[in-house]
This record gives sequence, structure tokens and C-alpha cells, in this order.
Amino acid sequence: QVQLVESGGGLVQAGGSLRLSCAASGHTFSRNFAAWFRQAPGKEREFVAAIRWSGSSGTNYADSVKGRFTISSDNAKNTVYLQMNSLKPEDTAVYYCAVDLNVFRIGVPQSPGAYYYWGQGTQVTVSS
Repeated sequence: QVQLVESGGGLVQAGGSLRLSCAASGHTFSRNFAAWFRQAPGKEREFVAAIRWSGSSGTNYADSVKGRFTISSDNAKNTVYLQMNSLKPEDTAVYYCAVDLNVFRIGVPQSPGAYYYWGQGTQVTVSS
């Protein structure tokens, strides 16, 4: 049974940093895309960043986080990370990690519907 467990969320002041982790168990991913999404109250879930779990190809970011967030993976730990710097109040949301089941997908999927496995989410709150 595949499980994704996020951690690292919390309360931080604007301009601060947090690092989110997404640890997978029950399966060792390689070519699958792993992504971070976020959902603020009253808003739809939105794409944040994605990477192939093996790190073998480039990363992809939403325009709103480019230059501030960095996604990375550690195959040995079966974990994907999201380093978030220069945080803004508008980054406040529940952050979810997700994994695409389709190992043959070429383009980076940014729609939540493309992802099969999801974590339970971790709250990130940025105060002004």
C-alpha cells in the first residue's frame, strides 16, 4: 500500500523559509512525476512544482513561486522536498504532495486529476 506523508509545515513570518518533505512508503518511485500542490480556503487546488522522482529531468514551477521555491528529490530516502524561501502571506495554504502513476508521461502534468497518489497535506501559514 503506497503512502505519502508530508511534514515540515508551520507558521512563519513573511520573508521566512520552510522546507516541506514528502516521504513515500510501499513503493520505490523512479520515472513517476512527483508534484506539490496547494489549496487555500475557498480556492481550488493549484499546482506549485513538479519533478521526476529520480530527478532525471528538469523541474517545473508555477509562475507565482519561480525563483522562491525549489523542488528536489532524494532517491535513497524515497523523499521529495519543497524548499520555500521568501514566503509571502499569499503562500498560506495546505500543501499536498502527489505522484503520477503514468511512468510514460512526457510533459509535466499540472492538473490535480493527473496525479494518483496523494498525501494528507501539511498546513503552511505565513503571517504579515
